[in-house]
Amino acid sequence: MIPPIANNFVAGETAPGALDHVASLNDDGVKGILNLLGEHYDERQPADEDADQYVELIQEIDKSGLDCAVSVKPSQIGLDVGDDVFVENLERIVAAGDDHGVFVWVDMEDYTTTDVTLDAYERLVTEHEGGVGVCTQANLKRTPEDLERLAPLPGKVRLVKGAYSEPEEVSYKKKERVNEAYRDCLELMFEEFEGGIGVGSHDPAMIDYAKDLHDEYGTDYEVQMLMGVRDDEQRDLAAEGIPMWQYIPYGDKWFSYFYRRVRERKENALFAVRAVLS
Repeated sequence: MIPPIANNFVAGETAPGALDHVASLNDDGVKGILNLLGEHYDERQPADEDADQYVELIQEIDKSGLDCAVSVKPSQIGLDVGDDVFVENLERIVAAGDDHGVFVWVDMEDYTTTDVTLDAYERLVTEHEGGVGVCTQANLKRTPEDLERLAPLPGKVRLVKGAYSEPEEVSYKKKERVNEAYRDCLELMFEEFEGGIGVGSHDPAMIDYAKDLHDEYGTDYEVQMLMGVRDDEQRDLAAEGIPMWQYIPYGDKWFSYFYRRVRERKENALFAVRAVLS
C-alpha cells in the first residue's frame, strides 16, 4: 500500500486507481500520460508481462473515454534483453494504441539507447502515420541533429532537459549550458516542425519561451509536467487554453521512483519531511 505522502507523486498501484486520477485531472482540463513503473529488466518474461499490461491499459483507456496517453520505457519492455525484444513489444503496444485511438509515447533513457530508440520510433511512426511520440534530451550534444531527423515525421517529440548523468564528451554538464541548449532546441522545433512539440519542463522560463515561440511561428505545442510538481500551475496553464499533459507514474514498483523524486528536488525533500513530522 502506498503511503499518503507518495500519493503526491504516484497514482496508486493499479490501473483503475491511475485512471481515476486521470478522470480528476480531465475535470480540470489537464490530460494524462500514464506510465507503468518498471525498468531495466534483464529477462524477457517481466518485459513481456509489462507490455501485456500496457496493451490492457490502452484498451481500458479507450473504454473510459478519458483524455489519456501512455508512455513506455525501452528498458521496461526488453531493451536490456535485446533490441529485437524491445522492438517486438513496442510494436505490440503501438498497434494497440492505433487500434484504440490511444497515443503512445516512448521515453528516452541513457545516451547508449538513443539510436535504437529513435530507429524504432521512426519506423513505427511512419508505418502508423502518427500516433507515436518520442522523448529527446537537450543536454545531449547530438540532439539538434536528431531533431532535424525527426522534424519531417508525423509523430510528436517531447523535449526535456535530461535527467541522466552522461559522460562529458556527449553531454553538457553545467545548468546554464543545458538551459541554453534547451532554448536552442525549442527554437529549432518551433521553426522546423509542423506541430507535435511537447515542452517537457517545469521551468517557468522555458514555458514562457515556448509561448513566445508559438506567437512567433504559430506552431502547435503542448506542455508536459510530472505528477506532484507545480500541480496548480498545470491547472492554470490548462485554463489559459494551453494543452497540458501530466506524466503519471503508477504501479507496485513505486518506492524507487518516489525516492528519486524526493532526492532530486530540495522542495520535494522538505515536503516529505514536513509530511512525516505532521
